[in-house]
Amino acid sequence: MQAILTTLLLASLAQAHDNGMDMTMDGAMSLTMGEMLPYLHFTRGDMLWFAGWTTESASSMVGACIGLFLLAIIERWIAACRAVMAAHWSKRAAILRADRMNARGLPSASSSEVDFKQSAVNVRVRDAATLRHAPPFVLAHDLMRGFTYMFHTALQFAFMLTVMTFQAAFILSIIVGLGVGETLFGRYIAHASAHAI
Repeated sequence: MQAILTTLLLASLAQAHDNGMDMTMDGAMSLTMGEMLPYLHFTRGDMLWFAGWTTESASSMVGACIGLFLLAIIERWIAACRAVMAAHWSKRAAILRADRMNARGLPSASSSEVDFKQSAVNVRVRDAATLRHAPPFVLAHDLMRGFTYMFHTALQFAFMLTVMTFQAAFILSIIVGLGVGETLFGRYIAHASAHAI
C-alpha cells in the first residue's frame, strides 16, 4: 500500500505544469534584441558576445568580421609564442637540472673527458636528468605559461561563442584569419616542437 501511495505522489509531482511559456523548438529562439537563427545565415542582427554588440548595419558587420579576422591571426601568434616559450623554458629547465646535479658532485653531461667510461656515465646522467625527472618549478616561467594559456583559452572560447551564433560571415572570417595566422606563425610552432628537449 505504501509503495502505491509513493508512486502516486511521485507521479503527481512529475506532471508538467503550464507556466505560460511556449516550449516548442519549431522556430527561432526569441531574444530581447532579435531572433537567433539556428542555421547558417548571412543576415545581420546577430549579437557578438555582449547584448550591445549587435550587427544591425552593414558597416558594423564588416567591422565585426575584420575584428574577428585579426583576433584569429592573434590567436595563432599566441600559439606560436607559447610553443617558442615552452621550448626555451624546457632548455632552461634542463640546464637547471644539470646545475643541481653538478652541485651534488655528479658528473656533468657537458664534461670534456675523452675516457669512454666517463662518456657512458655522462650519457646516463643526461638521460636521468632529462627523462626521469619533472622539470623544476620556475616561478617566472610558470606564471607566464599560466597567463598565456589562460589568454589563449579565453580567445578560443570567444571563437566558440561566435561560431554558436551560426553567422556564416563570422565563421568565415575566423577560418580565414586562422589560416593566415598559421601561414605567418605556424613555422615557429613546428620549429619549436621539433627542437624541444
